[in-house]
Amino acid sequence: MAVLAGKVAVITGGSTGIGFATARAFLDAGAQVFITGRRKEALDTAVAELGSGVTGVVCDVSAPTELDALYRAVSEQGGGIDVLVANAGIGVSAPLGEATEEAIDSMLATNVKGTIFTFQRALPHLNAGASVILTGSTAATRPDPGLEIYGSTKAAVRSLARGWVRGSRERGFRVNVVSPGGTRTPGLLELVPADVLEQAEAGVPLGRLADPAEIAAVTTFLASDAASYVNGAEFFADGGYAQV
Repeated sequence: MAVLAGKVAVITGGSTGIGFATARAFLDAGAQVFITGRRKEALDTAVAELGSGVTGVVCDVSAPTELDALYRAVSEQGGGIDVLVANAGIGVSAPLGEATEEAIDSMLATNVKGTIFTFQRALPHLNAGASVILTGSTAATRPDPGLEIYGSTKAAVRSLARGWVRGSRERGFRVNVVSPGGTRTPGLLELVPADVLEQAEAGVPLGRLADPAEIAAVTTFLASDAASYVNGAEFFADGGYAQV
């Protein structure tokens, strides 16, 4: 079903993983899609694979000037924004007490500062009734060892959504959060040994990690008119991991 037909969607961090799966789902649902990524080569590969209907813009969300350039491109090619997915994020694992200043700064810059400016710079471009979706994480409520600081950045994302939703009446948008659990993204599969992944799966009530398309399906629902009265909510797509 073309539930996003005629809509313009912007997805940050859309060149791989959950962002890429979301772009594919939005295209299948009829949207015109803009995706961002920091690495041009990876972004070009993603655009080529996704095909017509998608435009890639190199952008580091922690740099407000690059976000301004992104939104200028969207305005020139697509007009206003109907769906904004602030998905770009990074995670760095560190044993308790061993997080480096570099790792902390990079996560805060992308996950918190980047989310703030992705939203703020988009405000003048949001159409009436726009859906804003922030990517959170189960780490915000149940951080695994080594992910305490990453989890705190995602807790900040949830808090931002709660604050921003108060602008819904006068600004005419909705803000919601999708919080995935462990998901079989290329980055996770490349970085985490198979035996560790098996242990992670054992801790999920459903007994497996998510496929990126399963997270994208939740995001597509929140982007659609079917979710027109869903506002300020956090949707967990985690197989029950953070629920029990």
